[in-house]
Amino acid sequence: MASHYINEAVAKRLLDGKVREKLEALEKNPQLNTRATSYSANSSVYPDGQMPFVDKHMAYLRAHPKLDHDQYIANLRLMLKNRN
Repeated sequence: MASHYINEAVAKRLLDGKVREKLEALEKNPQLNTRATSYSANSSVYPDGQMPFVDKHMAYLRAHPKLDHDQYIANLRLMLKNRN
């Protein structure tokens, strides 16, 4: 029963748009390498088979509801930083 409430809280947090907005900001940041896309077998949603950056990470966060979204985004920012 408790996990149901956790899932509701996670869903609300994802749906309020703040997580998506943060991911979109990462994608727009020229200092971060977000060009890599990942394969998706869902050809009706992604006809070219490529899942966009934001969709990929939103799907991951939905699949892992106990994950701290702020920490995930902070780690993602570190991993994507262009190092010249």
